[in-house]
Amino acid sequence: MRVNPADSAAIKDKGGLAWVSDLEPRERRVFVACVGGWALDAMDVQMFSFVIPALIATWGITRGQAGILVTAALLMSAVGGWLAGWFADRYGRVRTLQIAILWFAVFTFVSGLVQNYSQMFAARALLGLGFGGEWAAGAVLLGESIRAEHRGKALGMMQSGWAVGWGVAALLNAVFFSLLPAEMAWRGLFFVGIAPAFLVFFLRRYVEEPPVYLQSRKELAARGDKPSFFEIFRPPLLKITLLGGLMGTGAQGGYYAVSSWLPTYLRNERGLSILDSTGYLAVLITGAFCGYLSGGYLADRIGRRLTFLVFAIGAGAVVITYTALSFGNSAMLALGFPLGFFASGVFSAMGAFYTEHFPTRVRGAGQGFAYNLGRGTGALFPALVGYLSARMPLGQAIGVFAALAYATMAVAAFLLPETKGKVLTA
Repeated sequence: MRVNPADSAAIKDKGGLAWVSDLEPRERRVFVACVGGWALDAMDVQMFSFVIPALIATWGITRGQAGILVTAALLMSAVGGWLAGWFADRYGRVRTLQIAILWFAVFTFVSGLVQNYSQMFAARALLGLGFGGEWAAGAVLLGESIRAEHRGKALGMMQSGWAVGWGVAALLNAVFFSLLPAEMAWRGLFFVGIAPAFLVFFLRRYVEEPPVYLQSRKELAARGDKPSFFEIFRPPLLKITLLGGLMGTGAQGGYYAVSSWLPTYLRNERGLSILDSTGYLAVLITGAFCGYLSGGYLADRIGRRLTFLVFAIGAGAVVITYTALSFGNSAMLALGFPLGFFASGVFSAMGAFYTEHFPTRVRGAGQGFAYNLGRGTGALFPALVGYLSARMPLGQAIGVFAALAYATMAVAAFLLPETKGKVLTA
């Protein structure tokens, strides 16, 4: 039963997580599934950033080659996101999410079985398909299932699942590399990556398709209409598709330039041990978690557009400071929090923004393409950082590409219209 408006307003004024109690049972089940799915996705994907030093030492590969492995997964995740968005419009959001989770879990496990660089390239590329599909299906499912007044907070909380998964990956990394030889530890990490497959059972039993999507499917069937994927490339959606993709490019290019190389940077250029690196990353991940939550609340309070601008400017400034200037260990530790806060918080309003701009009939395709266009082009940044680090210190290479990325995001965000409070219709 829906909470009455007076109670809902009181809950909203309390702040914190009190709004979760305002969700209907159907909304709450979707919320739990999407947050959990994204956290497990993050755990599987972020494991690779921790095994880069071990792969370099074990296989004798270069930083550039390691960056290509990251880029391959991200490029394929863009393809996976586009395909999953279209599939979600045609065959359902829940079914698509199930397939995506099972896919990336299986290929994370396979990554632990590979014997050489070529096999790892294939495994990471195939994993990327499911990685991209999970966000495309999960974000549109949650965005359509949650009411307008809570949509930004709910999707911000979903994004915060990335910090949780990242933190779990960091803890597992510390345990495995402390107890096992490096050549065995990285394989063990990937074997744990099969765990998300068990979430599929929860999805099959408890999660339903959003009513607005079912109503849209009913109306389309009555008219004999089949939406085209290419509708998002025609006015009036073309502007949103392109600017949304440009904004995603900036946010994800900056994020992956930092997150893919930060463990290697801390270890090789700052001279930190693996346990010390994990301590620094704990501060970074805590900042990321707070940034995700804050971005979601700000999106519902001050609007999506202004939230993008605030976090893009903050992220660019902090990344340059963190990587370009020399600090002692204590200052480095303190700077990790704002770095994680701003670099991650830029994503919180994206799911709500894309959901509110694309019509239900092509929402999956539009949201999947715009977000993953950013992921596909942003995927070039880890490889470029790897190659540029051959000519300059790794920290400076990270800073150069992060600054470029967040400047791009700020410009795109300035050109986007506001959608705060929009009620979705079929």
